[in-house]
Amino acid sequence: MKYLITIVGPTAIGKTSLSIAIANYFKCEIISCDSRQFFKEMTIGTAVPNVTELAAAKHHFIQNKSIFENYTVGDFEKEAIAKLAELFIKNDVAILVGGSGLYVDAVLKGFDEFPEIDPEVRAEINSKYEKLGIGFLQQQLEFLDPNYYQSLKANNPQTLQNPQRMMRFVEVCVGSGKPYSSFLNQKHNSRDFTAILIGLEAERTIIYERINQRVDTMMSQGLLQEANKVYPNKDLNALQTVGYRELFSYFENEISLEFAIQEIKKNTRRFSKRQLTWFKRNQDTKWFDYNEPIEDIISFIKLKK
Repeated sequence: MKYLITIVGPTAIGKTSLSIAIANYFKCEIISCDSRQFFKEMTIGTAVPNVTELAAAKHHFIQNKSIFENYTVGDFEKEAIAKLAELFIKNDVAILVGGSGLYVDAVLKGFDEFPEIDPEVRAEINSKYEKLGIGFLQQQLEFLDPNYYQSLKANNPQTLQNPQRMMRFVEVCVGSGKPYSSFLNQKHNSRDFTAILIGLEAERTIIYERINQRVDTMMSQGLLQEANKVYPNKDLNALQTVGYRELFSYFENEISLEFAIQEIKKNTRRFSKRQLTWFKRNQDTKWFDYNEPIEDIISFIKLKK
């Protein structure tokens, strides 16, 4: 039997240190499942494990791509499953760790398959978005897939403000002639491993304090300079993320640096709430306090094996 120990939880909760401790105990390797740590141009703002942490256990999918590459969750699923097959040849245990819920689900359950979309359809939708804005995409999705639109509005409203995601929804509707939602949850992949899900949590005030401290640390480590270096490419999808967007607004003289830092903290706190909401949906996850002794967590894993 092969086991994938999956460690999830909100940002800044301590997933990296726990994953390294467990990897050392089971003498196994780690697959990172953080959708922004893939990119080699983004180090400080994505809290990539430091040199000491990377040396403490073998990591995969850390800064292995460029922001200029088009890398999707579907691409990650294929590559991660292939890497796991390779790792399981020499060890019965591997670790998956990260805060990107969609990417975690892709590895554990598989990713929905969608039809190929004519590039001309994509180009036309993109052109209309550039002229008419996000409102055009929202109206189109509400018309073409009203049930999915209402579901997003009620449960995931921030997605309705994400141009990349919205263009994808609309292009699938237009290009296939079917609602986007009709392609969801149709694929049931079998996996050659058993997942053991571990969640780390803490009181909200503690999470928020840890986030604030992390942002201050990032700024002292040079996040401002890192953001300035990638600023010329600010429209790339990989850079549409907390910690960079706010500093881009500062570079454009829209807000002060002090306000930008406060916005990074606020938006990261909001992101952490969304992470917890996503991960709490899975009833199979065993939740531990972030201060739980590592020995107790390892004992739980050994009982599940």
